[in-house]
Amino acid sequence: MYAYASSFNRIKFVIDEQLHFQIIKIKIYNGGKELSIKDYDITEKTMEIILSEEINIKQSTTLTHEDRTLEVNYSPLYQTQEFNKRFYYEGELGLFYSKTNSVFKVWSPVASSINLLIYKHGDTFITEKPVKYKMKENKGIFSVSVRGDLKGDFYVYEVTAFGKTNLAVDPYAKAVGINGERGAIMYLEQTNPINWSKDTLSNLRSYTDAIIYETSVRDISMAPESGITNKGKYLGLCEDNTKSGKNVSTGLDHILEMGITHLQLMPFFDFSFTSVDEKNPIKYNWGYDPQNFNVPEGSFSTNPYSPKCRIKELKEMIFHLHSKGVCINMDVVYNHVAFHNNNNFEKIFPGYYLRRNLDGTFANGSGCSNDTASEQKMMQKFIVDSVLFWAREYHIDGFRFDLMGLHDIDTMNLLKDKLNSFGRNIMVYGEGWDLDTPLLATTKAIKSNARKTPGIGYFNDIIRDIVKGSVFNSYERGYVSGKGKLEADIKEVIAGTPGILLSPEQSINYVSCHDNSTLWDKFQDSNKDDSVTDRIKMVKLSTAIILTSQGVPFLHSGEEFLRTKLGEHNSFKSSDDINALNWDFKYRNQETVNYCKGLTVIRKAHPAFRMNNYHDIKNNLEFLPNMPENVVAYVIKNYANGDTWKTILVILNANKYSVEVNVEAYPWSLIVDELTAGLDSIKLIDSSKITVPSICMYLAHSL
Repeated sequence: MYAYASSFNRIKFVIDEQLHFQIIKIKIYNGGKELSIKDYDITEKTMEIILSEEINIKQSTTLTHEDRTLEVNYSPLYQTQEFNKRFYYEGELGLFYSKTNSVFKVWSPVASSINLLIYKHGDTFITEKPVKYKMKENKGIFSVSVRGDLKGDFYVYEVTAFGKTNLAVDPYAKAVGINGERGAIMYLEQTNPINWSKDTLSNLRSYTDAIIYETSVRDISMAPESGITNKGKYLGLCEDNTKSGKNVSTGLDHILEMGITHLQLMPFFDFSFTSVDEKNPIKYNWGYDPQNFNVPEGSFSTNPYSPKCRIKELKEMIFHLHSKGVCINMDVVYNHVAFHNNNNFEKIFPGYYLRRNLDGTFANGSGCSNDTASEQKMMQKFIVDSVLFWAREYHIDGFRFDLMGLHDIDTMNLLKDKLNSFGRNIMVYGEGWDLDTPLLATTKAIKSNARKTPGIGYFNDIIRDIVKGSVFNSYERGYVSGKGKLEADIKEVIAGTPGILLSPEQSINYVSCHDNSTLWDKFQDSNKDDSVTDRIKMVKLSTAIILTSQGVPFLHSGEEFLRTKLGEHNSFKSSDDINALNWDFKYRNQETVNYCKGLTVIRKAHPAFRMNNYHDIKNNLEFLPNMPENVVAYVIKNYANGDTWKTILVILNANKYSVEVNVEAYPWSLIVDELTAGLDSIKLIDSSKITVPSICMYLAHSL
């Protein structure tokens, strides 16, 4: 049994059908005050009680019947137009600094009082009595103006709500002290690198022109043999000409060598210090446990005690990568927070920012004991404000949304529309999985609703699982690893999955990412009886499919040199020995690296692989009939998408034996075979019969 408020004067009470209620025995208490009942109605198991007066939401409300007492859940009330009309705030929140005075604004209609506490130190372990300022409330907005120059000081809010007092960091804080436990007061312009205003930003014509490469700030440089001085730091990605002990390029130089356009970095906002202690960052964690959403993670800086350092060094990293022609996509985690019971949102406004079930329990579609409530107008505002801040202040080129399916369509469309106002094509895409959270399926930002979110991309798990086998079954095989009878499915994903998506721009094509086994480890499990040579061919064919299919290609760092995590499926807190890129593997597997590089060169040089609408794909991409089993062949014709090649031929052979394929008798120039990929001709083919070796792609163009 549970009770919840559906308006300021209505309470719904879900009852047990075995019990018989007498309305006279029901008592409603708001704080210490009993509220009188005006009327009631019972529909099946739900009783609706209409009160003679309004609930004061600054006080908790209980419903009693005989010996039972239930706390009334306010969360449904917070979703109503009635609540938003009274308390929604369109203005800016947070800290507004100047040399003469600083203004602080925080929103909490349920707080009975909020005080601003100013400290001289950012470290909570330093004993210090703060200066306290009482904040004044106006329609749920608490604010105070403090005279003088507070630059260099730190602050928190002392919030009293429902009889409990907590210290909370401002959710809108843009700088923090060590371990993110206090907001920092500073002038952000002083963190800008020289010529930051001249930073060259991307102007992506179409998402399909992007080649995304995923890594983490830590993984890319932590290996002892990386040759990078600032290991695990933002500045590590600013170092040029780094090489391993075996003289292969590493870090930034390797990224440039791969020819990618967008570097997707795993979380680099401030994540929970319980995962990685910024004072002693020896523990590893991916960082999918947000603490302060608008602040860079301190363990990636050379001095996490300095609020300025982490911001400045992140900007220097972005500026340097932009100067090399590499865009930055930020992996953002707005769908949950680190802890449901010890986070700044709940401390400031209990019951609002985190999604609740009707019985008051936390929704858990994220698997992290809480989901954020993007459908709440002020949570929606926070997510949008935060994304716009990162795009504006840090010049971020794209946003990858973790568990995007936990967010609602309206929020995602709103933030994309706002980003469009920047005048550059900022990427927005994410994981559109349909997870168990109390949102209507029709309102979720999930892949099946992709047509409702034009301009937003979705990770394509269809191509992932068809190519290599399910990520949830280590031993299941896919097309390249020998499952068979998947030709129709492969054709679907090659064409950009038109049956589900509105546009090929929405299809983020991948076979591996930080989650689950690496691509090499997957084939180690599913094809352990096959030869190493054949498993390498499977990796190459998988990569070839991703980089030539219509849609947006996505590569997991190290995929190109057979990266292994020694069988670890979920390395979110494994050691650097597991997670760091091992550059010796690049040395040993230079052929697969060169093969992947060659494919990126082809894709970037030839727009036929980058069509951005299904009309062009339908008119220019044609699958060839009467192919042998486990073989898919197609042509891209008519100088598609302005390509310089009139006709392109692609043949995929997933068999462990060579096949003979009948094609139109052009003089063909073969540029991709089982060993090599690139723009240079490998050989000329002037026959209508082509023999394609086992487990490989042939790619040729007409002469």
